[in-house]
Parts: sequence; structure tokens; C-alpha cells
Amino acid sequence: MKTYAPKASEITRDWFVVDAEGMTLGRMATEVARVLRGKHKPTFAPYIDTGDHVIVINAEKIVLSSNKAEKKQVHHHSGYPGGLRTQSYAEMLNRRPADAVRQSIVGMLPKNRLGRQQATKLKVYAGPTHPHTAQKPTPMDIAGARRQR
Repeated sequence: MKTYAPKASEITRDWFVVDAEGMTLGRMATEVARVLRGKHKPTFAPYIDTGDHVIVINAEKIVLSSNKAEKKQVHHHSGYPGGLRTQSYAEMLNRRPADAVRQSIVGMLPKNRLGRQQATKLKVYAGPTHPHTAQKPTPMDIAGARRQR
């Protein structure tokens, strides 16, 4: 029996939209990263980009479990001596909620050219609107990221 290898011409890409309102950040991020990589398809191959496009809306209304918003730190270094900047996730979610969600999802992708290519298919918006209505995205149901009340 021969192993199936998907060709670039055979790959079809769908568009999904995820409403992040009230969802747990990590649980939602793992499911979105799975779809970006293409692991939900039977034609998945770890060396080729077979994933779909994902739009995340309402990033400002995402929830972190426990007290991670205050305890978990985000680090950024400018590259210069003394250039380390640290802030909590609560501060990052207040300032740039879309970047906080994007950083969590992209951190779950491979750290190579393929991962950077897969990350370009991710679109994150802080509010409830997005400019991708022409692509007719279908809502993605994420069972693991149950909504917090």
C-alpha cells in the first residue's frame, strides 16, 4: 500500500470564524492552531501546509482561567541591553487584545518556515466585525473551549 502525499493543487482551503466571547484562551487556541495546521483533515501531512483560514472575533472578551490574567507574564526584548519589557496578561488584554490572542495561537504552531506560512492564515479582531464576509466563513464549533458565564 502506497502512502498518500497531498499535492499543492489538491488542497482546498475553507474559511472559519470563531467567536471568542467568553471562551478560555488556551482551549480555544489549541483548536484554532489545529485547524491552521490542517490536522482536522484526512489529507494532513506534517511537511506541507494543508490548513484552513481562521478568523477570530471578539478577542477583547476572551477569558483566562484561574488568576492567570494577573500572575502570567508576557516578555518582550528589544534586542538592546536592558531592553526586556514585562507585563501581565491583564495589561496586554487591555492594551492589545488581538495581539494577545494571536501570540497564544502562533506559539502553538511550528517554529519554522512552515509555521510562519500557517500563521498568515490567522486573522484576529478585537471587536465583533471583520472584513472577510466575501469569503463566506462558516462558524467553527469548539467543544473544548466551553464558554464561561
